[in-house]
Order: sequence, then C-alpha cells, then structure tokens
Amino acid sequence: MRVVIEVQELRKAYGSRVAVDGVSFEVYEGEIFGMVGPNGAGKTTTIECIEGLRQPDSGRIRVLGMDPGRQGRALRARIGIQLQEGALSHRLRVEEALWLFTAFYPRPLDPETLLQRLGLAEHRRKAFDQLSGGLKQRLFIALALIGNPEILFLDELTTGLDPHARRAMWDLVQEIRAEGRTVFLTTHYMEEAERLCDRVAIIDRGRLVALDTPENLIRSLGAEQRVIFTRDTAFDPSFLTDLPGVSRVEAIGERVVIYGRGDSLVGRVVEAMAARGMALRDMRVERPTLEDVYLALTGRPMETPGQEILPASNSGRSR
Repeated sequence: MRVVIEVQELRKAYGSRVAVDGVSFEVYEGEIFGMVGPNGAGKTTTIECIEGLRQPDSGRIRVLGMDPGRQGRALRARIGIQLQEGALSHRLRVEEALWLFTAFYPRPLDPETLLQRLGLAEHRRKAFDQLSGGLKQRLFIALALIGNPEILFLDELTTGLDPHARRAMWDLVQEIRAEGRTVFLTTHYMEEAERLCDRVAIIDRGRLVALDTPENLIRSLGAEQRVIFTRDTAFDPSFLTDLPGVSRVEAIGERVVIYGRGDSLVGRVVEAMAARGMALRDMRVERPTLEDVYLALTGRPMETPGQEILPASNSGRSR
C-alpha cells in the first residue's frame, strides 16, 4: 500500500504545555484514517501540523512526498481542508463561495456538480448565515472538495450536528472514499470512528496510545459481550451457564444478562432457548466499543477533557 502521509516523532508545545509529544504514524492511500481522543488531546495540533498550518517544534512530516512546512503552497493544491471552526462572510451565497474557491486551484471540480451532489442545489442562493448547521458543514465539505484533492482532511466534522445530520455526513464521507480519495478525520465521537474508519489512532494527552483497525482494537480488550433479554419470572436461566463461551448468567427480576465471549455466543443462546420452546423477549446485544478501549488504555472515560491550549492561528480554528 502506498503511504501518503508519514509522521515521525512529531512534537509541538505552547510554552510549557506539550500538546503533541513524539507522535508517529502512517496513512495509506484510499483509506479513512481516524484520530480520536477527547477535546484537548492533541488532535487539532497534529492535523494542523500535517496540513502545514502550524510549524512543529521537531519531527518529520511528509504528505504526498512533500514537506508541509516548506512546500505548503504546492501541497495545498493537492489536498482539501475542512476547518474545525470555519466561517464565511455572512452575506456570501452558497454558489458564490464555490465559484470563488475555484480560483484557488489549477484543476477545480465543477461547482454545479458539487452543488447537486452535496444536496446544496436548492440552497444555492442562500447566504451563509441563513444555512443550518448541517448545510454549513456540507458547504465546507464542498469547498474542501472543489480543488479535486487527493487527500481530504476533516477536523471534528460532525460536532454540534443532530443525529440525522451526523449520519448524513457519515454517508457522504464513505462516498468520498469510494471515489478513491484518502480521508483523514479527527473526532471525539468513538461511534463515528468505529463506523467510518479503516484504522484508528487513539491519542491522549499528546501521546499516541494505540493504532489499529477498530475491530482489532476492540478484540484486543478480550472484553465480554452481553446478551440481555426479558424472561417470565418462573423461568430459571441457570442452564445457560453450560453453553460454550458463557462465563456467567445474572437474573434480576424479569431481566436476564448473559456474559460471554465468541462470535457464536448469541446464536448459541438463541438455539438453547428455542430447544426448550422459550422465546427471548426484548433481546439486545451489547458489545465492547472503542469507548471501552479508550477507558482501558487511559483509565478514564472519553468525557474527561484534556488540557490542550492552542494560540490563535491562521487556520481560523481554536481548541
């Protein structure tokens, strides 16, 4: 696989505060690569250094074979950037913004095509301040795509969006990757990373603590899954403890929780119940998630904020 982003021993500090501390990883062509962690973990500093918007204190970065610090102008003609906190003139209309941005690139995409594809055509005459949060994010993606980039950077794409708009953004990101583009995204939503990313880098307090596919990271926990269902109070579920992969069974009132491991756990439970002529009411399965991985690696939940402090930058972001 071709490496399109290479980061070696990246370090960046603001005064005495170390935001990124010796981070190293590679991103492959055509993948969705996610960097996850709580607010303040160092994600934005890392992505801004890769984009050439911040100068690292030390380390080596290559994007498409170029040094972002020294070849920033040439690099930005080949990448697209969606800012974490972007803004446009309040009166600038959607179609005007797209046509304006075509002037910045040697081989831009057709604005009309992007308007249609991103569901912005019927909003083309709306001013920026008339757009909903979801439409603003669609416009920012359109502006990031207008230059026909090889790599698309998305920094906290779905922050502040409602669940429906968030899932619409997920579909859009997968469509973009299907075109053969590489996507590098940062997020503090573990579900987002688990659903979208081919590989995930977990960053905490400026350090890279894990890097693998979501499936491998979750599997590495060796954590149990739970099969939960409602029973008749006269039903004794203790026989389920004899099933392969089951470690224990808890019954509290009408609620039964079966703990165990293995891809066949759910099927075994269903078959055992059916063999005794018993139905599983309100059954659900709870599996370990990337949230559990983060908790195991750091000892605290994702909600705990980090301490990253960023001075103002020319990117228009703040973290």
